Amino acid sequence: MKDARRIARIVRSALEAGTSVEIDGLGTFLPDRERGFRFVGQNKPQVFIAYVEEDLETARELYRIFEQRGFRPWLDKKKLMPGQNWPRAIETAIQTSDYFVACLSRKSTTKRGTFQSELRYALSCAEKVPLDEIFFIPVRLDDCIVPLHIARHIQYVDLFPRWNAGLGRLIAVIRAQERNRRRKTLPLAG
Repeated sequence: MKDARRIARIVRSALEAGTSVEIDGLGTFLPDRERGFRFVGQNKPQVFIAYVEEDLETARELYRIFEQRGFRPWLDKKKLMPGQNWPRAIETAIQTSDYFVACLSRKSTTKRGTFQSELRYALSCAEKVPLDEIFFIPVRLDDCIVPLHIARHIQYVDLFPRWNAGLGRLIAVIRAQERNRRRKTLPLAG
């Protein structure tokens, strides 16, 4: 309760100073002259981008494009804060994301480390998603071999040799999934 009051004071003081406050995954509090503030809920789909350090520039480009196209991308270099428990923050971001984009390359498929853990964790999260929905989207950045565990069950998209064509497919599948999800949640006319 004490922390909630502290957070409320911080939000209130930022709004009084004319600054908006975004709470990731929830929405944004915006200053409003008449009412003091207004809240705009977050309804953009969150897209988690998994990559290895050697592919960071491509991951940043995907982040930029997703943001431009109306999605809410999640990239550790953009979202993690100093002092934050990053393994837990990454797990939470994967769990709460609408889509997990795995950037596969010759480097990422052979390198040990966090990327492999993220893939495994995302695959376990994908098991909880309805069978007719897409969550885990592998993208090949180069002519790498897709790990067998993924290749057996999940179709990938190539972002090479034609970046724009692959990117178009990636964006199209996410948009189609969003339309399908909205249709499922619309009330039936009676």
